[in-house]
Formats: sequence, structure tokens, C-alpha cells
Amino acid sequence: MSIFALPVLALSALFVFVVLVTFFRRYKRCPSDRILVVYGKVGDGSAKCIHGGAAFVWPVFQDYEFLDLTPISIEVMLTNALSRQNIRVDVPSRFTVGISTELGIMNNAAERLLGLSQENIHDLAKDIIFGQLRLVVATMDIEEINSNRDKFLENVASNVGQELKKIGLKLINVNVTDIKDESGYIEALGKEAAAKAINDAKKSVAEKDRDGAIGEANAHQDQRVQVSDANARAVEGENTAKIKVAQSDALRVEKEAEALKISTAAEKVQHAKALEEAYAAEQSAEKARATRDKAAQTADIVIPAQIDKEKVEIAAEAEAEMIRRKARGEADAILFKKQAEAQGLYEILTKQAEGLKQIVSAAGDNSKDAVLLLVADKLPELVKTQAEAIKNIKIDKITVWDGGNNGSDKSSTANFISGLYKSVPPLQEMFNMAGMELPEYLKGKSPEEVQAIIESKKAKATAPKKSKKNDKNEGDAPVDIVE
Repeated sequence: MSIFALPVLALSALFVFVVLVTFFRRYKRCPSDRILVVYGKVGDGSAKCIHGGAAFVWPVFQDYEFLDLTPISIEVMLTNALSRQNIRVDVPSRFTVGISTELGIMNNAAERLLGLSQENIHDLAKDIIFGQLRLVVATMDIEEINSNRDKFLENVASNVGQELKKIGLKLINVNVTDIKDESGYIEALGKEAAAKAINDAKKSVAEKDRDGAIGEANAHQDQRVQVSDANARAVEGENTAKIKVAQSDALRVEKEAEALKISTAAEKVQHAKALEEAYAAEQSAEKARATRDKAAQTADIVIPAQIDKEKVEIAAEAEAEMIRRKARGEADAILFKKQAEAQGLYEILTKQAEGLKQIVSAAGDNSKDAVLLLVADKLPELVKTQAEAIKNIKIDKITVWDGGNNGSDKSSTANFISGLYKSVPPLQEMFNMAGMELPEYLKGKSPEEVQAIIESKKAKATAPKKSKKNDKNEGDAPVDIVE
């Protein structure tokens, strides 16, 4: 062997070893609680799913991941679901789901759930279950949901299972705990069933008591009849024995005649009884036929009418419930509005009271001075009102005929002007009514008179005051006075 053959053999052995190690490492076995998903270049489809087997994963061209088959428990607290009768119900339930191992559905799981955590799968399945459960409740009556629980679970399993298969999940179990409704309809049904069961039990007890009493009375009757019959047979036996002893021959002939008569009569009686039983059988058949016809008519007419009546009553109760809720909502709205108005009025009165309190405080806690401050604040409006009293008087022309016979030192014209002006409330009197006094320069006095009055007031603070009214009235149009 040459010196170059050894490296070649070593390299060949190393290559074979690396290939074997790579093969063993890329040969993946799938546990029973997982699904092996091989993706990449896998031929047809986006991935190849294997459960309970093994596969070789080609390096570079392929890769793999596992899907966990651990069941997921989902609590669904469905509330206010609308049933077919427009009654809202609460359906608390718990669903158990897991990734499906069926062919085709595993590929859906590989395409939509690969790489998601258990929590993400839980949330996705919960959203689907919520929608389908609400849909199933909307297609069934409350009586079916409550009483026919198997049908309800079958509908839920059918709808939810079909939707979960689209994402690769399988519905394992459904458990509905307790169904409730906001109107108390299910509770009323339960009370009705309980009352019916109690009434049936009471009826059964009463019937058993009646049967016992009747049986006891029949037993006493049978006892008395049998005892009397036995006594009669005993007496009859004794008499028969005496007759046989005393008149055996005569009795024999008599008995033979009687036997012939009895046999003939018995034959006719049996024939009559046969006819009677035949007639009774026909009568019973006719009664049974009439009972069957009556039951058929009851099933076809009375029962549908009762069902329609119950439907109308349920609809009326639902409508009354809606009217009551609407009225309660309108009453609450009116109450809130009145409360808001009362609150606003309370705030206004509170602020006014605080303002009046501040005004009294500013007046040195003297209520009279506070009133003067309020009147002084309204003085411009009072003056404006007084001016408005004669502002809009339109006088185009006034002609006064004065004969000079009024008996006073004033002319008729002066009296007319004085009376016209006095019809307007004087400003000084308004101030006097308010407890205030006009300044002297507003009383029509000259500056010298005003100064003299001020000095006099300083000298005599208690001297009485007399106010003069020297008002002037200016018209909007010229006045022509003729004496």
C-alpha cells in the first residue's frame, strides 16, 4: 500500500462518518403528544404533518417544528345573548379544544397555528367559540336550551366544531354549567315544573289512599257475604239432609223434574248471556272508537289553540316588559333633568346670598346701608325709567285759553304746566322713599346757595332740611300758549 492511500482512506472514512451522523441527526421521530411539521421543499402543499411516526428532514432544503397536542381549557362566560324569543340569557360554559390529528385538518393547524403560543391559540379559539355560541342561542328557544340540553350541546358542537376545524383545532368537550335569563323566564319554568310535580305527587297519594279505602271496604263486604253464604249453605245442607231422610223417594222424583227444568232454563240463560256479552262487546268497541276520535280532535284543534294562546301570552309579557323599561328610562331622564335644574337654581341662589352677604359686610354689617348701596346701584335705571315716562310724549301744539278768573295768583297756563310736570314721579321723592338724599346741586340751586347750605350743615348738623322741586320739562315740539 502506497503512502498516498492512507490519507484517502482516512478522508473516505471521515466522510462516511459525517454522512451517517448527519443522517441520524436529521431523522426526526414524532412523540405521541405532538405533531411533526416539516416545511420547506416538501412537494405538494406548504407542509408535511406527521403524527406518531418519523421522517428524514433534509438539511438546507427543509426544516421542522412541533405542534403541541395538549388540550386547552377555555372558559366562555357568554352574557346577554339574544335567543329566538328576543329574551337575553347568560350561558356560562367551558370548552376543551386541542389540535386535531385528522388528515387535512393537521395541515390547517400547520398553516395557521405553527409558531403560536398556547395563550395565543387559546385567545383565537375563544373568539370563534363566542361568536358561534351566540349564533346557536339565537336560533333556539329558551325552552329548548333549558330542557333539551342534548340538542343544544349538539348544535354547539356542530357549529363550533366546524369553525375550529378551519384553523386546525378539534372540539373535545363542551360543558354548560347553568343557564340564566335576565327576565326570570327559566326560573319561572322551573317553578312551574316543581309545582306540577308536587301536585302530581299529591294526586297520586290521594288516589292511593282512595284505592286503599275502597279495598278495605270491599274486603269487609266480601267477608260478610262469604260468612253469610257459608251460614246459608250450612242451614241449607241441614234442611236438605232432613228432606232426604224424610222424603227420599218424593224428593228424587221432584229433583229429576227440577233438574230437567233447570237444565232447560240454564241453556236459555246461557244463550241470553252470550247475546248480552256480544252486545256489550260491540258497545265497548263503539265507546273506544268515540274516545279515539275525541283524542284525535283534541290533538288537532285544542292543543294547537293552547300553544297559540301561550305564544300570545309570552309575547304580551315581553311587550309589557319593554314598555315598563322604556317608562322607567323616561322617568329617570325627567328626574335627572329636574335634579339638574334644582341644582342650578340652588347655585344661583347660593351665589346671590354670598353676594348680599358681601354687600352687608362692605356696609359695616348695617342692613340699611346695604339696602342704600343696592338702590344706588340701580339709580341709573330708575333715572332712565323716569326720563322714559315723558320721553315719548309727542306735543305738536297746545292752546290754552285763560280768562283770568281762576281765583289765584297763578295763571291757567302755569297751573297746566305744573300739573303736567307733577304727573311724572319727582326724582327727590324717589330718593326720599329709598331713604337717600339728592345732592344740593341737583335740586336746582345756584352754586352760592349750595355753598351756603354746605356751610350751614357743617355748623348745624342737626338742622332740618327742606327740599325744593325745581324741575324743568322740555318737550319734543314747540308749545304755543295763548292767554
